[in-house]
Amino acid sequence: MNTAAEVSFQTGRQQGFAAGFHTGWRDGACEWAKAASITPQPEIQPLRVLYIPQGSLGFEAIDSGIILALQRCTSEVLVGTQEQLLEQAIAFQPNIMIVLNGLYTFPPDHLQQIDAIRALGIRTVIWFVDDPYMTDQTVPIALHYDVVLTHERSTVQLYQQHGCLQVHHMPLAVNEAIYRPFRAEKPYEYDVCFIGVAFWNRVELFDAIAKQLSHRRLFIGGGHWERLKNYSLLKPFIHSGEIVPEEAARYYNGSKIIINLHRTDVPGKDNQNEAQLPGLSINPRTYDVAACATLQLTDIRDDLIHQYRPGHEIETYNGTAELLEKIDYYLTHEEERLRIAMRGLYRTLRDHTMTTRMASLLTLLK
Repeated sequence: MNTAAEVSFQTGRQQGFAAGFHTGWRDGACEWAKAASITPQPEIQPLRVLYIPQGSLGFEAIDSGIILALQRCTSEVLVGTQEQLLEQAIAFQPNIMIVLNGLYTFPPDHLQQIDAIRALGIRTVIWFVDDPYMTDQTVPIALHYDVVLTHERSTVQLYQQHGCLQVHHMPLAVNEAIYRPFRAEKPYEYDVCFIGVAFWNRVELFDAIAKQLSHRRLFIGGGHWERLKNYSLLKPFIHSGEIVPEEAARYYNGSKIIINLHRTDVPGKDNQNEAQLPGLSINPRTYDVAACATLQLTDIRDDLIHQYRPGHEIETYNGTAELLEKIDYYLTHEEERLRIAMRGLYRTLRDHTMTTRMASLLTLLK
């Protein structure tokens, strides 16, 4: 008869073997996805591009991804500053000036400088990546640019209605230099993870499932989570400090399941969206998590099916009951979880890298 110690040893060995097998399987599958999804290097466009980053918290990965992609796709790139737009444009004489968002930290005379740059014959482009949440501010900004790009499909017609002549839907993409598959260290290993600001709809969701999540290896990162009614229950799992993109990538790689919940588009709830435009398009987190080869459970946005195949490359939920059901299911069906994650990685590397997106943007501008 086996002793308790022998049973414990056998159980531990089986668990260790299973963990090692799945880790090795994931490593091999990631290498396959990276090799199989390789797209040709983009043609280098003979363009001088002046890029003005958003530069504020939450946009670091988007900014650095765009810069890296532009360096791969154009002959010359200058990364400028928000305060000296006109001075830099005069000195550099770019063919195109691309501005990310134009919000929050841009100086009061930002738009006057843009008007002066356009008067020099330099083509100006702005890419809004916070739509539809800030449309009260973005519409007046858009009118000063030659070309308006928005990651949100629902706002294209809004800009056109206000007189913008060139408006295009340009989805976001992943900064593949940061968000990529790798083995995360032990402190980053969790069953369930969510990283993001505690907008009110997210607070409502996590309040509703706080009791069930509190029994998991759980990590919640981001600001304003003290809004939770069940804050005391979830407090041990909340990291309220800043999580930089490189750190987020470690949590995404170390966790088994990442919850993704888009912020609400309701006016007055953390938003400036008096036009009451719906949020149809997916957030950058969708691409970032998929690029880390981790299963993502995301709420459903209309545009999701144009970027990923639900149930095959990404998994969705509709409400708290389905979310909890799928968390339970995928934590006990490891191979199925990993296969969906690998297909998501492959799709992301094939279609949704920032390099691919910038190549499409430059072709569009030509």
